[in-house]
Amino acid sequence: MRGCRAVVAALVLALVATGAKAGSEAHSFSAAGLAKVSDYVRNEIATGKIPGAILLLQQHGKPVYFESFGVRDIATELSMSPDTIFRLYSMSKPITTVIAMMLVEEGKLALSDPVSKYVPPFAKMKVGVERRGEDGKTVMTQEPLKRPVTIEDLMRHTAGLPYGYYGGGIVNKDYADAGLFNNDPDNAEFVARLTALPLAEQPGTQWDYGHSTDVLGRVIEVITGNSLFQVEKERLLGPLGMNETAFYVTDPAKWPLIAEPMPKDRTISPVADIRDPRRLLRWESGGGGMVGTIGDYARFSQMLLNGGSYQGKRYLKPETIALMASDHIGPETGVVRDKNYYPGPNSGFGLGLAVRTSVPENTNWPLGEYRWDGVGGTFFFIDPADDLFGIFMVQTPSQRGRIQQELKTLIYQAMGR
Repeated sequence: MRGCRAVVAALVLALVATGAKAGSEAHSFSAAGLAKVSDYVRNEIATGKIPGAILLLQQHGKPVYFESFGVRDIATELSMSPDTIFRLYSMSKPITTVIAMMLVEEGKLALSDPVSKYVPPFAKMKVGVERRGEDGKTVMTQEPLKRPVTIEDLMRHTAGLPYGYYGGGIVNKDYADAGLFNNDPDNAEFVARLTALPLAEQPGTQWDYGHSTDVLGRVIEVITGNSLFQVEKERLLGPLGMNETAFYVTDPAKWPLIAEPMPKDRTISPVADIRDPRRLLRWESGGGGMVGTIGDYARFSQMLLNGGSYQGKRYLKPETIALMASDHIGPETGVVRDKNYYPGPNSGFGLGLAVRTSVPENTNWPLGEYRWDGVGGTFFFIDPADDLFGIFMVQTPSQRGRIQQELKTLIYQAMGR
């Protein structure tokens, strides 16, 4: 298993090392292809699906396409602009994972560490197993862990910690009913509530998207003795110049900069609407709580594409980036993909990132591309082979999957892929 993963990591490391030197070897964009990209976004606005959006494509360290479309909020009719603030949701996960990998490089954390080393109640957690009772009804029994939940499990979503939803079985219903967010918990209180619930699967057996990165954020707090945002601000956001990236928009003067979805497109789940970043809470969700601008995320993306450095400062080693961008749930691991496997059939999952492991039918998309997105509609992707990254900022919970697929298809077509 480690040997296969090492081979993939070596391939990604080679792409990282050669990406910036790709030059004429990389695919380049055609003006006609990019015009189709622009036409697509304008049509989404003209047909009333989204208020506005921003798209950045940056290759060889320079923008090759950077356009703002429409308005950030139809209620104010203020034009979309580079300083617009977006809810990043799960695009927070790569940021939290980078911070954790900094601690790994420093020897303060190891991927093999049991989470219970930092959050002791994890040692006593059980796994919820559904069985059919004598009366024919489904009941849940609890079984002991076959092995501890590890830091790697948190990063690759094999910890058995779901988000919780109705219709997904008893454990998911327990998470949905648990009142995890009642009475404004901080990260410590939130994780304490999680540990009172059963895991949905045995650790390391199934990719199950959920609160794992929130727990990772708490681990960072325990190791450093500071809040998650304090650590991120000091170690990453501040040095990178990501000055508008935070968990909340605390300055009322900046509230008009917040992008909003269409009025009837505010639902992210059957029981939750899109969150209000103006409302200051104690919880700092490492898995989905951040807001930021496209310029901020561009700095972060360029740092990843550069193999861990940006403007002369190193944040992570190239081999660490390669490890993050290699598949950690491949067939050799025995990890099962659940029915909601968001990366899709052509991708595995690394540490905080989806990783393309095969080429979709009728495409020539690049292997080794890594990426993630947010439930609010934003997405980003990094293509080391072409020394390219792309970021699309929009707020549309209902249209996000369709738009991402269609837009990326046009982007790659514009590159001749």
